[in-house]
Amino acid sequence: MAMDIVIPNVGESVASGVIAKWLKPDGAFVKRDEAVLELETDKVNMEIAAPADGTLRHAAKEGDTVNVGSAVGRIDASAAPAAAQVSRASESGSATAVAAPPVVESKQDAGHGSNGDVRATPLAKKVAAEHGIDIAKVAGTGAGHRVREQDVIDFVKGRSPAAEPPTPAAPAAASATKPALPTGTRASTIERMSPMRQRIAQRLVEAQHTAAMLTTFNEVDMTNIMKLRARYKEGFEKKHGIGLGFMSFFVKATANALMEFPTVNAYMVKDDQGHPAVQKHTFADIAIAVSTPKGLVVPVLRNTERMSFAQIELGIKEVATRAREGKLTLEEMQGGTFTITNGGVFGSLMSTPILNSPQSAILGMHATKNRAVEDPDRPGQVAIRPMMYLALSYDHRMVDGEGAVRFLVRIKDQLESPERILLEV
Repeated sequence: MAMDIVIPNVGESVASGVIAKWLKPDGAFVKRDEAVLELETDKVNMEIAAPADGTLRHAAKEGDTVNVGSAVGRIDASAAPAAAQVSRASESGSATAVAAPPVVESKQDAGHGSNGDVRATPLAKKVAAEHGIDIAKVAGTGAGHRVREQDVIDFVKGRSPAAEPPTPAAPAAASATKPALPTGTRASTIERMSPMRQRIAQRLVEAQHTAAMLTTFNEVDMTNIMKLRARYKEGFEKKHGIGLGFMSFFVKATANALMEFPTVNAYMVKDDQGHPAVQKHTFADIAIAVSTPKGLVVPVLRNTERMSFAQIELGIKEVATRAREGKLTLEEMQGGTFTITNGGVFGSLMSTPILNSPQSAILGMHATKNRAVEDPDRPGQVAIRPMMYLALSYDHRMVDGEGAVRFLVRIKDQLESPERILLEV
C-alpha cells in the first residue's frame, strides 16, 4: 500500500511553495512522522513529515514549485527493507536483528550516477561549459556528492581540489616571453529568488507606494542603562536563566509609549462601507526583526505591555532561534501592531527603516558610539557619553509629526532614566 506525501495548507494566503531540500533520498526507508522534505513558502519554511513507515519515492525535484494539496512523493509501506523488518521482529522478541554491512561509495564513484554521468545541477553544467571545464574533475559538495554551481566557481578560482593533479607551472623562460593570464574569474551567475525573498521585496515596495512614510530622528544617552545592566546582569541571569540584554529595555519603553500614543499603535483599514477607518489596539504586540540566512523575518511578541524583562528576553531568544532554524509558524509572524529593528548589531549608525504594513510605525535602533555631548550633570561642559541614534519611520496619514516626535521623545526619556520604565512615568 502506498500513501501520498501531500503539501498541507500552511496559511490562508499561501497557495504554493518551493521544495527547498529533500531531507531523505529517493528509495530511503523512513518512519512515520519523520521529516522527509523542507518546503519554502513566501512566509515560512516548514518540514513535511512522512505519513507512514515505508520506502520514500520522490515525485518532485528540489527547486520545483508545488501547489498546496499536490502530491510530491509517496511512501510505499509494502517495500520496507529487510533490515527494518528484521529489526521489528527483534523488538517483538521473535528474532535477532543483524545489521547489514554499510555500502561504502568509493571516491572514484563520488559525484557520478550509475550510468557514469557526472551528477551535477543544470546551472553547474552551464557554468562549467562556459569556462571550458571538464566537470568530471570538479569535486561535488552537494547531496550525494552532486556538483553545485559554487563547486565549479571555486574550482575555477583554484579553491577546490581537482580530480587530477594540476598541470606543472611553465618554465620561467616561457613566462618571460608570454605574459601570464590574470587569475580569478569574471563569471556572472543567475539564481532564482526564493519565495520569501520575493515576498519581502513585494511588501517593502508596497509599503513605500501605499503609505506617506516619513522618518524622525533622536538620540539616546545609554549611560544609565549600561550601568544598570552591568550592576544586575549576573543576578538577573542567575535568577531567570537568561542574560539581560538591551532589547528588553527598548521593548518595555516602546510598549509603555504605545499605550500613551494609540494612533502609533493602530492600523489604517476600511470599515463595513469601505470608507477609511482607524483600527486601534489596547495591547502592544511588538514584532522583532530577525535576520536569517533566507531573509528578514519579524516574529511577534504578544502583550509586551504586560511582560516582564525576563519574559521579553526569553521570548526574543526563542523566536530568534526558531527563526534562524526556519521553524517559525505563520501565526507567529502575523498580527504585530509595531516593529523594532536593530541595525546596530551589524554596525549601522543611521538608517530610515521601512514600515511593516499595515502597521503605522517602526523603530530603528543603531550602534552605540562614544561621542562628545553636553554633560547632563554639568551644563555647558562637554563629556564623552555612549550615544545611540534612534529612527522612527511612520505613516503620516495616521500619525502627525508632533505625535511622532513626542512618541520618540517618550522612548528616549525612559531609556535615559530606566526607573521610568518600571514606574511607567
